[in-house]
Amino acid sequence: MTVQECYEKMGEDYQEILSRFGSEAMVNRFAISFLNDPSFEQLKAGLEENDGEKAFRAAHTLKGVCLNLGFNGLNELSSELTEKLRGHSTEGTEPLFEAVKEKYESMIETIRELQNEG
Repeated sequence: MTVQECYEKMGEDYQEILSRFGSEAMVNRFAISFLNDPSFEQLKAGLEENDGEKAFRAAHTLKGVCLNLGFNGLNELSSELTEKLRGHSTEGTEPLFEAVKEKYESMIETIRELQNEG
């Protein structure tokens, strides 16, 4: 799988991120580095602990990382969750978190395919 195929499989705009990063190698490097980003696990932990502040910080970080990497779908979902958590209350966040989780897991699976084939 090429980096372009990876982005296309995730439903993202490869050309946009390529123009920003300048080379396929850079896009590849940063996309694979997303596998080590702790934001999603911190978000999950914050929600499980009913720690709205921790969950908010993690959602906000995840949103920013996704924005930087051109992961617009996950960026939009994590942005919605960030706004829901802005007051540090976790009440009513379950449906948004499930949408984030589903998109995140799908993306991680695709990025692992890229990593394993590269």
